[in-house]
Amino acid sequence: MKNSNLLIDIKNYTIYKFLNSLFLGLSVGSVFVLYTPLKPSIYSLGGIALAIGMLIIAKLYRYIMTMQWFFRFSLFVEFVILAVIVYFLFKPYTFTTALLIYIGYQITFTFGSYLVRAETLALESDEKLSRVDMAKQVGYLVGMLGSYIFYQVLEKFYNISDKQAQVYDLHFLLLLNELLIIWFLYRSFKRKG
Repeated sequence: MKNSNLLIDIKNYTIYKFLNSLFLGLSVGSVFVLYTPLKPSIYSLGGIALAIGMLIIAKLYRYIMTMQWFFRFSLFVEFVILAVIVYFLFKPYTFTTALLIYIGYQITFTFGSYLVRAETLALESDEKLSRVDMAKQVGYLVGMLGSYIFYQVLEKFYNISDKQAQVYDLHFLLLLNELLIIWFLYRSFKRKG
């Protein structure tokens, strides 16, 4: 990675990646409910836009493969997710909401390859990469188990069996998780000196 005045604090970054994967694990089942109003043709258009976006970003690698851009794009992606969650909590289950959620996730996926490559360069050592990848896998597993338990608790203890109501309630947990993600991401990048 090109010279930078930023360094990664591996402890905070590992927590950030754990929380990021926890979010994925918690939310992975909810997309089937969230995307219900969308037509299959929208997924085709979204895929085309995603591929074009990824091509543009890949073309810019020589300019954006720096710690500053890595931090900025990471933060941008998390704020897009935060905006999607907040919008959903105020306007659940409309076609527009489903479309905006889909667009939001497609925007974040557009930066996926870049963020993975930048992370690999920024971490610089096998030990750090291993530590972060293990945190990601544990976070994902805990998130999947957590979402299962969450849905079971809603159904068995609160008699909430409607899947839309369950997914809506889950978004309060996702909101808290996303705020923690942003906090630890921000603390992960420190200025040199």
